[in-house]
Amino acid sequence: MKRPLVAAALVLALLGSSCAALLDLLRSSFKQPTLVYKSVALDDISLAGLTLDTVWRLENPNAVGISLASVDYALFIENKQVVAGAPKNGLTIPPNGGIDLHFPANFRFQDVAGVVETFLTKDTAAWRAEGKLGVQTPIGVLQLPIQTQGSFEVPKVPQVALGNPRVSNLSFNGATIDFPLTVTNRNSFPLPVGGLEGQFAIAGAPVGTVNTGDLGKLDGRGARQLSLPLNVNLFNAASAVQRAIAGGNQQVQFNAAFNVAGQRVPIRVDQVVNFLR
Repeated sequence: MKRPLVAAALVLALLGSSCAALLDLLRSSFKQPTLVYKSVALDDISLAGLTLDTVWRLENPNAVGISLASVDYALFIENKQVVAGAPKNGLTIPPNGGIDLHFPANFRFQDVAGVVETFLTKDTAAWRAEGKLGVQTPIGVLQLPIQTQGSFEVPKVPQVALGNPRVSNLSFNGATIDFPLTVTNRNSFPLPVGGLEGQFAIAGAPVGTVNTGDLGKLDGRGARQLSLPLNVNLFNAASAVQRAIAGGNQQVQFNAAFNVAGQRVPIRVDQVVNFLR
């Protein structure tokens, strides 16, 4: 009875040594996969926020396929962590091949700076990515580091310039003042600006409130011409408003805000303009 047990133990020992030898052989011949930062892409840019997508290249220099086992990725904008997406576990990398891995993060400027207009005063914003990628291989799970940093251009608030207002429909009771505005995109990329809403004042005296509705997207370095009419009741108008309607130069203020994706971005225009009749 003892001889079969001894034989079985010997067979198991031989198999174990063979498996160990095979594993050692795999380890010695298996080449380390590489993970290299490739680029960063910006998308969905507006005055409210944007999508920042870091792209990484994972190369497999082996004759056998490998797959993603785990992803631990963290993205920081101005030292504040934001939520980012990542490739799903199980994604395969073919033998002697590679794939691009995307880690997109959609975030709002207000979530980073607390107040959106504070963030928009910056020319650039810093970002950094860190973490590790687990890769399933024939010799176990290998951990590859994720570490890089950079900066991106913060979108600039459009420039709003006031032209010479024109007085029309003048009557004993009132008049219409058409306020011409030029909205210019100072960025090299297209920018959705939403609606523009605000109040006009002449020499500090309120005239009325206007709302343009959604202005859509401005081309990079592009401009949009607007004409905003206001009906003024002369009985209730201040003397400065009455003088403006009569013609000549007056100080005009436009306190307004762009409404973009639920965020308000304040602007203020204060110019001396010539009222035309």
